[in-house]
Amino acid sequence: MHTHQFGARRAGRFAAIGVAAVVFVASCTHTHQSEGEVTVATPSLTDTYLVHDTILAAVFDAAGVAAPIQQATLSTKLMGTVTDVRVKEGDRVTTGQPLVRIDARDLAAKSAQVSASVADAEAVHRDALTQANRMRALFADSAATRAQLDAAATELGAIASYSAIRAPFAGIITKRFVDPGAFAAPGSPLIAIQDVSTLRISANTTPEVARELHRGQSLAATIEGQPVTATVEGAVPSIAGNLYTINALVANRSGMLLAGSTATITVPTGTRTALVVPASAIVREGDLTGVTLRTAQGDERRWVRLGQLSGSMIEIAAGVGAGDRVVLTLPRSVGAAEN
Repeated sequence: MHTHQFGARRAGRFAAIGVAAVVFVASCTHTHQSEGEVTVATPSLTDTYLVHDTILAAVFDAAGVAAPIQQATLSTKLMGTVTDVRVKEGDRVTTGQPLVRIDARDLAAKSAQVSASVADAEAVHRDALTQANRMRALFADSAATRAQLDAAATELGAIASYSAIRAPFAGIITKRFVDPGAFAAPGSPLIAIQDVSTLRISANTTPEVARELHRGQSLAATIEGQPVTATVEGAVPSIAGNLYTINALVANRSGMLLAGSTATITVPTGTRTALVVPASAIVREGDLTGVTLRTAQGDERRWVRLGQLSGSMIEIAAGVGAGDRVVLTLPRSVGAAEN
């Protein structure tokens, strides 16, 4: 009978083990998903961020254009044939460098005529000195003639300088309007040049914003999306309505920033309250941006509208509220389970 009882107890233990195995298998079977579904592991609470009101610097973004600090379109006062063009578009030039030459042979001939006239006048002077008593009036007349000839020579020399077009400042040639053999007329453009070693951003703002600015103030700015530092040159009334124009300078010694690019000056205007989350919490799918919310029922995706970026934090303009908890590090997805 002892043996029979031992066998019964042994059979009971096997039955219990069998039931536990069935329960375990059933439990595992319950966690399987249908084909195509994805199971997302739940991170710990340390991987979340509690959204709350945060004080941010309030700013005004003034949009404008970055222009070269100096630019000029060069022309001449002469009428003649272009004999030489020494630069091409994109060339860097130095101050005083010759750029274009215009035929000045007529000027040279006139200069020789003036020199001959001066020599004649000097001869008259000598005769007048030897016959001072008798020719005093002639001497006075010849002196007047000499003064007139000197003035003519000076004017001719000034005009002759127009035959050589030189760079008024160091810069880059942006446009070449003529080639050798072209006819140059007074005032017609020959060469365009820009100095882009410094760029000037001009952007419109309101009088209230302009009132807080002062010369020499450093402001954050962007040129074609590239962050730069701009130094306020001044804020002046704009010709367009009740607006002011901010002029701010940006150093560009390397020439990497291009003149004519779109630019934005960021002007601080105080503080404001906003909801922000770490940038690592943002989920992007195509053009959509969202966050993963941690709720009592589990994690859920929430599409949001983003505001400005402030360091490692980004503003949520719409989609979440104070007290929401967002997941910072999204877990890896587990592949679709087998049936």
